[in-house]
Amino acid sequence: MLNPESKKRILVLGIGNILWADEGFGVRAVEEFHRRYAIDDNVTVLDGGTQGLYLVSFLEQADCLIVFDAIDYGLLPGQLKLVRDDEVPKFTAAKKVSLHQTGFQDVLSAADLLGRCPRELALIGCQPLDLEHWGGPLTAPVRFQIAPAIELACKLLAQWDSPAKPRTAPLPASERLLANNIDHANYEMRAQPV
Repeated sequence: MLNPESKKRILVLGIGNILWADEGFGVRAVEEFHRRYAIDDNVTVLDGGTQGLYLVSFLEQADCLIVFDAIDYGLLPGQLKLVRDDEVPKFTAAKKVSLHQTGFQDVLSAADLLGRCPRELALIGCQPLDLEHWGGPLTAPVRFQIAPAIELACKLLAQWDSPAKPRTAPLPASERLLANNIDHANYEMRAQPV
């Protein structure tokens, strides 16, 4: 339980699969947020990828949760939509790759069953254009929404008394969330066939 003097514990989470084109929006957004902004000690930034139920322990530790994800809202490709609190579980997971994959709605339900779901939820979803291109990069309409999605997250953090502070210089590659993995520049921005 929080005492009055302590700050809310906040989790900023990006979920999705970077190998399925626009399904990688959430991961790419949280990477860019981490690269561009410094945060207070009470804020955790996490690339949740496709970890499914392994994320429950992180949710249990958070009072407030911001999630970046590709969500099929039925809107025009690239449109952002912010969903809050009780509405969040209705709008999770644009695509499950297999029947064995756990959707984020299942993660929220598990945390709720344990009585440890964050009290405040915010889902920053982007309408995907392409979820079928295995190995494909983010499409332009979705990629262009990363910066506006980050701005929304910064506004939420400020409302929760934990404003993000722009870094004087972006983080070097060695300090990024995917420092030893498939990074954006080397994967998605590779030369496209002519």
